[in-house]
Amino acid sequence: MTFTTRPTLEGTFGMVSSTHWIASQVGMRLLERGGNAFDAAAAAGFVLHVVEPHLNGPGGDMPAVVVTADDPTPRVLCGQGPAPAGATIEHYRSEGLDLVPGSGPLAAAVPGAVDAWLLLLRDHGSLPLAEVLGPAAHYARHGHPLLERVSATVERVADLFTDDWTTSADLWLEGGRAPAPGSLHRNPAWADTLEGLVAEAEAAGGDHARRVEAARRAWSQGFVADAVDAFSRRPFRDSSGERHAGLVSGEDLARFEATWEAPVTLDWRGHTVCKTGPWGQGPALLQALATIDAVDPGTVPDPATADGVHVVAEAMKLAFADREAWYGDVDDVPLATLLSVGYAAERAALVGDRASHDLRPGSPDGREPLLAAHARGATQAPLAGDATTGEPTVERSGLTRGDTCHVDVVDRFGNMVSATPSGGWLQSSPTIPELGFCLGSRMQMFWLDEGLPSSLAPGRRPRTTLTPTLVLREGRPFVACGSPGGDQQDQWQLLFLLRTLGLGMGLQEAVDAPAWHTTSFPGSFWPRTSEPGVLVVEERLGADVVADLERRGHDVRVEGPWSLGRLCAVSREDDGVLRAAANPRGMQGYAVGR
Repeated sequence: MTFTTRPTLEGTFGMVSSTHWIASQVGMRLLERGGNAFDAAAAAGFVLHVVEPHLNGPGGDMPAVVVTADDPTPRVLCGQGPAPAGATIEHYRSEGLDLVPGSGPLAAAVPGAVDAWLLLLRDHGSLPLAEVLGPAAHYARHGHPLLERVSATVERVADLFTDDWTTSADLWLEGGRAPAPGSLHRNPAWADTLEGLVAEAEAAGGDHARRVEAARRAWSQGFVADAVDAFSRRPFRDSSGERHAGLVSGEDLARFEATWEAPVTLDWRGHTVCKTGPWGQGPALLQALATIDAVDPGTVPDPATADGVHVVAEAMKLAFADREAWYGDVDDVPLATLLSVGYAAERAALVGDRASHDLRPGSPDGREPLLAAHARGATQAPLAGDATTGEPTVERSGLTRGDTCHVDVVDRFGNMVSATPSGGWLQSSPTIPELGFCLGSRMQMFWLDEGLPSSLAPGRRPRTTLTPTLVLREGRPFVACGSPGGDQQDQWQLLFLLRTLGLGMGLQEAVDAPAWHTTSFPGSFWPRTSEPGVLVVEERLGADVVADLERRGHDVRVEGPWSLGRLCAVSREDDGVLRAAANPRGMQGYAVGR
């Protein structure tokens, strides 16, 4: 038996895995009270806003992939808000900017997470809204033990909060300092906001859907939208070093609605892997899988060996180069070709014995790839001076400055959810005092160059890094998984899928296995840098493997033995046996179930 840091949980009633133990337990509580996976996921998601505020918030984003017991057809829930109506390239250029700032009001897209969670509850939830939002409201009003990482994040931005983001100082600083780790932290304004949404729902009367719709209207057209509209116009300092006002208006909130979409899929060795569309990075994982198969159709590479790391890393580089050139919220992404067997073979032919240090997007259908000018020259080392910027700021040591959350749920009925809430973290933008949350900074994923799939345009969704995964086995829901980590999310998930679907590892064994990723392509977050040829690996990968990779031309950066990877996962067998696993790194993620 292989040692694992904790057991792969097994049962038949329900399983919840998330990036914080309180959220996991709250989700399980909803299942125990007769709710389904959608009630549990939403309750956990709203709690994550409270207990992981440095990683996500109500002003952020949330894509999910779900299946219902009644219909095994996966659906994508898009809670990625678009650029506001006033967000034009001309506006940013007129402010003297060549990149969208990585923080502050000018980086904010329209908030999408709350509307998406409410849409999920309207269409698939079974419990009253008060019961689903109640735990989050409780922890916001009465307090929760503050994570050490939240305290450290607040301490890093304390001067900014004191000097400029004073509304954030009012919420997060005590005597000019961050609250101590483990101390009870309260956010009564956010509790009031949650209870205001519930009150609007209950006042509407009628059936479940009517009540949830009333809460959605209060968010997008009522008291929440009014407060966002007024506050967004105030200028604050951002990562550019200058003060800028935001662009998100009440009208932008009123225009936005979360949507249901078909997933993008790839059939791989008896499984169907389901991801978001190319408005997110998800299809890059599918491209990498297809390329890996084309390199050696008879073999699943082992990501713990030098041969396996080399092949998988080179396939990742090619897929993420295509992400840079072709993905975005536009109609002409050549996705069918990018995921085709023929194109995978073309890309596999570029995987040689030596590590590539070049950005090599392909030419699907003979089209010439276009790259932002900054991406073509984005080879400088990442900046380390601004603690407000970037979702994926997973430093080489594994430390995160601002990141993402994840929650997976499967219930006894066969419903399954994979959701990745993020953005709107406490250090992304000043707190809106009446509401108890701040807006996000997802707009930094746009380019200010004209004519690219991910160029900034009003109403267009940023090409997000948020990328939940759902896997079918022979057409039936099998695995839901996901991970924080920005540009690393699909890289770490690819390792997990190779190990579980391809090599037969159990869930927890695959989560625990040594993780690694490449930074050899332009980052998605300000300042959009690249490190050609770099592989960041956990020490447990082994000195012999590292030496072999270096001989092949990889620039290997060795980090702590338990520093990379943030996986959560649940699964369901055909006989009804449910399983769950969670990441031990950081001593925060947890799975519960029975």
